[in-house]
Amino acid sequence: MKKTLLAIATFSILLTCCKTDNATTNKALYLNPNAPIEERVEDALARMTLREKINIIHAQSKFSAPGVPRLGIAELWTTDGPHGIRPEVKWDEWDQAGWTNDSCTAYPALTCLAATWNREMAKTYGVAIGEEARFREKDVLLGPGVNIYRTPLGGRNFEYMGEDPYLASQMVVPYVKGVQEQGVAACVKHYALNNEETHRHTVDVDCSDRALYEIYLPAFKAAVVEGGTWSIMGSYNKYRGTHACHNDRLLNKILKEEWGFDGAVVSDWGGTHNTDEAITNGLDLEFGTWVARKGGGNPYDRYYMAHPYLERIQKGEVGTAELDEKVRRVLRLTFRTAMNPNKPYGALGSESHTAAVRAIGGEGVVLLKNDNNNLPISAQAKNILVVGENAVKMLTVGGGSSSLKAKHECVVLEGMLNHYKGVANVSYARGYVGDVGGSYNGVNTGQNLNENRNAKELIAEAVAMARTADAVVFVGGLNKSDHQDCEGTDRKELGLPYGQDEVIEALAEATDHLTVVLLSGNAVEMPWVDRVESVVQGWFLGSETGNVLAAVLSGEVNPSGKLPFTFGKKLEDYPSHAGGVTFPNDGPTTYHEDIFVGYRGFEKAGVEPLFAFGHGLSYTTFEYSNLTLSSKKMSKRGELKVSVDVRNNGACKGKEVVQLYVSDLASSLPRPVKELKEFAKVELEPGESRTVHFTLDKSALSYYDDVQGCWVAESGDFEVLVGSSSADIRQRATFTLK
Repeated sequence: MKKTLLAIATFSILLTCCKTDNATTNKALYLNPNAPIEERVEDALARMTLREKINIIHAQSKFSAPGVPRLGIAELWTTDGPHGIRPEVKWDEWDQAGWTNDSCTAYPALTCLAATWNREMAKTYGVAIGEEARFREKDVLLGPGVNIYRTPLGGRNFEYMGEDPYLASQMVVPYVKGVQEQGVAACVKHYALNNEETHRHTVDVDCSDRALYEIYLPAFKAAVVEGGTWSIMGSYNKYRGTHACHNDRLLNKILKEEWGFDGAVVSDWGGTHNTDEAITNGLDLEFGTWVARKGGGNPYDRYYMAHPYLERIQKGEVGTAELDEKVRRVLRLTFRTAMNPNKPYGALGSESHTAAVRAIGGEGVVLLKNDNNNLPISAQAKNILVVGENAVKMLTVGGGSSSLKAKHECVVLEGMLNHYKGVANVSYARGYVGDVGGSYNGVNTGQNLNENRNAKELIAEAVAMARTADAVVFVGGLNKSDHQDCEGTDRKELGLPYGQDEVIEALAEATDHLTVVLLSGNAVEMPWVDRVESVVQGWFLGSETGNVLAAVLSGEVNPSGKLPFTFGKKLEDYPSHAGGVTFPNDGPTTYHEDIFVGYRGFEKAGVEPLFAFGHGLSYTTFEYSNLTLSSKKMSKRGELKVSVDVRNNGACKGKEVVQLYVSDLASSLPRPVKELKEFAKVELEPGESRTVHFTLDKSALSYYDDVQGCWVAESGDFEVLVGSSSADIRQRATFTLK
């Protein structure tokens, strides 16, 4: 609030001064919120000195840029997301500032949002997190992330939206719109090809233009062209020899020229490395440059786009055209956010935010396996055993820049106790010891998870209790520690850590009613999968983790999530790891699998996954019938209408994600067996039927021709495939593109 009051006071003083200044100053068009933004931008630009222009394109603190105090142009304040508003840090340090009013709502990780396959949930997410950013007076939310899930070892996969470019594109647009309706800019990241963490500053990625345009860019393009995002964050890695934060092809040629992006390109913190490239190659706003720590004086003057840039201009080595364009973009961002008088007030930790967390989590949880209707837990179960460290460990702290200071966090055991209070006895066994720590950058969970017993003793206790339980729920998976789901490091193996496999195997021997719940943002190996009755992918669910999972396990919520990426049986099954390819890579690396990422690569190689892309069960069943095409032929300027009937054949209400894939039956270039091109989530009462409608045009049939440098839709036969997952196709029909 202090920031807002200061801005209002500054505007008032300047407007008063303008009345007595010369005629040019008297107009003060840039201070008129009702004037067109482009006119305000040009007016402000014309009034700025060279030094003010330099100042406005780089940071003044860890998370802010200075604006122009003389002209009353406000500071820009950014905040880490994309799962919640990061607590305040010291001026130029990562440690906490020690505020007592900077807690937030922790929202589910973006893998969970993608698993909802529900555009409305993405809009709900964006609105809610945007409200919290606005209340905390943040102008730019550093998220969402839409990098493609290339490998299950990627440490930051939990922050992204899966392996399929169409799914990610459809989910990012409403998120961006929801955030920006609150007067807060979304900063979609990390652009582009950021698929590993260990050597993220030095890995030099090369991939074909087909892979770039078909797999790795579509979600960013959708965020720009359809979502209208006001900012984009460059990634740490190099692309064809040049860092992505100042890469001419990525930023100038593709982002700004091809897509018409009019917002600001923000560097990732420490992602800028070269003044000359930063000047010419499309970077607009520099943050977090580590060179600032060297020497005396104002450290921010040593940023690559600070004094080094100013000196080049003063010496006549470069002109000011690029500078003016950068300033225009930063001013445009400022007028859309910090100096937008019509922005809402926002809200923090409201009941609607808690409801949003529960709704998103409830729709994102994926029921992977459910033999003999083991779930939901029977109403006759009077003795329920919960096993596993992740059932009690708070998982909103840690993992890198998405670490949060949550206002509250309901862990799984607490949620189960809440739900079954007075109905059944819920007991707990530790089962395994993982990471007993609980702090990150000065935020501490306050939990004491120290354990003196050894692994053998913990397993023996869990097994003894399981033998007398009516239902056993093992809660494990990954956590936010290094080499798990964590920024800065990648996983070392596909398997579960901390000896969890041994615990699960022992429990499977002791009970016929075992459910394994995995809290993670990545796929894991499951050598025990045939020996357990139920498997639930629970993701990282934020503040309401325990309540969400209790609702799903009990049947209060019917699970409807679908996997946004493929679960392989072993690491070598993944296209990015086939043939003994090393990962992570320091230096040059080629994406040898090309466009065949995820299910595209599994299907090309004929490898059966553990759980397919788009897979997810329900407590009811759905029948598909009557797939109908509006025509057997489509012209290149026309559309094809597709409809299919879906019926709930079970005894309870449920939601089904109807997935439409397209197969090119005869292409001159290699193409995937099929590709997701549409989807819809429908809710049906028992016995209810509904006709689901889709529309396809030639863009759904096109591939990127990297010889011609354009999208091509070839004449010929195509097949429409509709089903419940990429591996569960229920209806097929063919048509011809003329």
